[in-house]
Amino acid sequence: MPPRRRDRRRPRDPSPPHSDARAPPSTSGVRLGLLAPVVVLVLVLAGLGFRLSRSPPHPKTLQTTAHSVYERGLVKSEVSAREILNEHARVSENRWQRHFPNPVLAYVTPWNSKGYDMAKLFSAKLTHVSPVWYDLKSDRNRLVLEGQHNFDATWVSELQSNGTLVVPRVVLEAFPVVLLEKGQKAKAIDLIVSECRDKGYDGIVLESWSRWAVYGVLDDPELRYTALQFVKQMGEALHSISSKLSSRHLELIYVIPAPRMQELNIQEFGPQDLLQLADSIDGFSLMTYDFSGPQNPGPSAPLKWVQHSLTTLLSAKGSSRNHSRMIFLGINFYGNDFLLSRGNGGGAITGRDFVHLLEKYKPSLQWDEKSLEHFFIYSDEGVKHAVFYPTLMSLSVRLDEAQNWGTGLSIWEIGQGLDYFFDVL
Repeated sequence: MPPRRRDRRRPRDPSPPHSDARAPPSTSGVRLGLLAPVVVLVLVLAGLGFRLSRSPPHPKTLQTTAHSVYERGLVKSEVSAREILNEHARVSENRWQRHFPNPVLAYVTPWNSKGYDMAKLFSAKLTHVSPVWYDLKSDRNRLVLEGQHNFDATWVSELQSNGTLVVPRVVLEAFPVVLLEKGQKAKAIDLIVSECRDKGYDGIVLESWSRWAVYGVLDDPELRYTALQFVKQMGEALHSISSKLSSRHLELIYVIPAPRMQELNIQEFGPQDLLQLADSIDGFSLMTYDFSGPQNPGPSAPLKWVQHSLTTLLSAKGSSRNHSRMIFLGINFYGNDFLLSRGNGGGAITGRDFVHLLEKYKPSLQWDEKSLEHFFIYSDEGVKHAVFYPTLMSLSVRLDEAQNWGTGLSIWEIGQGLDYFFDVL
């Protein structure tokens, strides 16, 4: 049985912090005095024809090739570190060809800004993009929707002009009083719907289940019913407004945890919950990742667990193929670097971490026939590590599974992946 899932909203970003140091006011005069001769020298050198060197800007364009990863024979179980290093930054020049025909929801986070660029570059492959921007919180006796400062009108407009729906994520952090007081419930819905209307969004992705579990809401049958009614009312409110991008209404996609490999407990989202919400919302973002953790190192999303999750959620009497089409099957673009000796530990890694590990340790990648994922082992200063990170093959297997079930995809998150991952979409 996998451990309780960790918060994957903010995986570790290994990037050095942006330098934004400012000198204290008392030193500003000294610094300006020292800077003046330097400015003069720069101008003189420029006048004499000298050019000052500077580091190249971060490339905004992709390395493209005429062939996709399929045509280049890269989607396979036997893959080497050298091949990944040589190929991961090269993508098909045909960024508009879709290999996966069903809806694709891509999350973008402010702490992995690469995702903003990838969303624009591959918008033709993404039906929905969810920037992780908002939290609904309680401030004493009032509700506050935090995150408006994240809004980027130009970016949103560019995605929508390409036909992609922008549905920012809203996390319901507020204490469950919002469920108990009619006025607070209406206020919460109004805050979110008004933000969608004002910013021109196409709907939202709502996350609340894990918070309700912590607060004990799901343990009480009456509170659980009230919580589900809140989600339904949110969906109905959004459906009453038309999207600027299309003639359709605003959409509500609800984030749900994946069932564990055992009978459902009361806190888990089950097939009856899915049926109760299905008529009032537009989709479920299913978190089929984080199967393993530092206390139980292993694969991120074993295929049998993914199949079990779908089978469990769609097992209720009355479920149909239409309900499977509402699910956005979770796909991770991040991985994990676990410690195997000197105690448990480790954590999430991005594509940049993965590439660094391949360059430094030149490991031999192994294909696990049980989980259908790649992994490798390396040692650093006497400490053994196991690294699980997605590959073209592991992604392709899961996309085939999603297509067999008729589900869409939800990718957490596109700023953490390797460039050529987008070729399989």
